[in-house]
Amino acid sequence: MKTLIIIKPHAVKRGIVGEILSRFERQGIKISALKVLRVNRERAERLYAVHKGKPFYNELIEHITSSPVVVGVLNIDFLNSKDAIKLVRKIVGATDPLEAEMGTIRGDFGLRIDRNIIHASDSVEAANYEIPIFFEEEEIIEYE
Repeated sequence: MKTLIIIKPHAVKRGIVGEILSRFERQGIKISALKVLRVNRERAERLYAVHKGKPFYNELIEHITSSPVVVGVLNIDFLNSKDAIKLVRKIVGATDPLEAEMGTIRGDFGLRIDRNIIHASDSVEAANYEIPIFFEEEEIIEYE
């Protein structure tokens, strides 16, 4: 099972990318692809299409396109797909950092709901939709 994460601009600026990635690795999750890039508006609109029409949509687009992000594909083949997504979401923490448990990425580093450090696919379907927005198949490493 593979899933997408995006370390958002404010987290990249704070210099906590290594700490965030190491939290996944310490749980046995492998990194299958990783890029530093600036998200263009077209990619941002595809990523956040599910939020179109919501009051916070424009702010999401503006923030994710404001400066570089780190985009990664995580490989969690040691779990079934449903449990893999749950594990990543547990490591990431609740969407609102004020509600996230300490010890999670958002609980430890998040500032507020619109600066919550990281995006993580919330379902198998979302991962399958989001990964191709940022990666070609040949860019994703398969581990033996």
